Amino acid sequence: MKTQVAIIGAGPSGLLLGQLLHRQGIDNVIVERRSGEYVLSRIRAGVLEQGMVDLLREAGVDQRMDEEGLPHDGFELAFDNRRVRIALDALTGGSKVMIYGQTEVTQDLMEAREAAGAMTIYEAENVQPHGLESDHPYITFDKNGETTRIDCDYIAGCDGYHGVSRQSIPKDRLKEFEKVYPFGWLGLLSDTPPVSDELIYARHERGFSLCSMRSATRSRYYLQVPLDEKVENWSDDRFWEELKRRLPEEVAQKLVTGPSIEKSIAPLRSFVVEPMQYGRLFLVGDAAHIVPPTGAKGLNLAASDVNTLYRLMVKVYQEGRTDLIERYSQTCLKRIWKAERFSWWMTSMLHNFSAEGDFNSRMQLAELDYVTSSKAGMTTIAENYVGLPYESLE
Repeated sequence: MKTQVAIIGAGPSGLLLGQLLHRQGIDNVIVERRSGEYVLSRIRAGVLEQGMVDLLREAGVDQRMDEEGLPHDGFELAFDNRRVRIALDALTGGSKVMIYGQTEVTQDLMEAREAAGAMTIYEAENVQPHGLESDHPYITFDKNGETTRIDCDYIAGCDGYHGVSRQSIPKDRLKEFEKVYPFGWLGLLSDTPPVSDELIYARHERGFSLCSMRSATRSRYYLQVPLDEKVENWSDDRFWEELKRRLPEEVAQKLVTGPSIEKSIAPLRSFVVEPMQYGRLFLVGDAAHIVPPTGAKGLNLAASDVNTLYRLMVKVYQEGRTDLIERYSQTCLKRIWKAERFSWWMTSMLHNFSAEGDFNSRMQLAELDYVTSSKAGMTTIAENYVGLPYESLE
């Protein structure tokens, strides 16, 4: 089997890259070790930056997003018995975010790929890239007892933090940067109306909480919990009661509770690997970087990587610009480190770091008070939240 770009991973980044390339006439095959049903079952982020919304429109998968997604032009910070609204559109010249779940994005991309007749191979075992430093890379995988080889020009590693792509790069070629936070997020999904029309990020002495949503009838809430906490220790009743304690009283009184659809705990960490390219292998999304979810940057950073690689491949195949290939990593990392900074800053400002004592707590409140009483401070938050401009290859 032959193709121009082999994509490892059928999550939203792999599917989005494949869709964009297909629309430009660049042949690609996606290989995924899980089933399509498993990929769709992942509960993930739901805040899309302006840049990702525009990229989904370019990919031709915006119809359902526009019909069912919730455009948001602001969100709230709650702290010290105060609620401050960050007016995204007013502070950024009209930019907004879109509330539309990752599961929905993935489903739209799957359907578009199927309609286009592009190839996705699910439940592929033992996926391995080969010949990465040669002019003729290829990947192999096992399925139904047979080994298949796909020859290609380039390989896109969109297979996440635990995937094979990054692990295929020699250790001495990579430098890893990591920060592990001493807590996680306990998330609960419920078919209840959101407590607010906009997201609320709440700092409290008991710990951080977030009121989010997936639609007008489905809510997603989070609580900061110790890193060693277990989901089994949290009944629905315990979760709702703790959430009410951490929210401003007027918000807690409006909270509609109900049975959980899903509960899970996600650890928080920051992670970046440099470079993001090895020969003809390009790392995309979580394969190269992880951000704490406080800044809503995980899926959006993957989309910005996709944007860079997609435009690079168009330059290669339509203009013969192979000289730009070496710029992929540097171009992506400029934006990645800025997003890492914003996510680290939001995490540091809003979470309870009890081990660091009262001084740190006072510094958090001072920081929040300063940035929310300054137009420049609120503009900084808004610009980062809606997403910084995509970096250009040239």
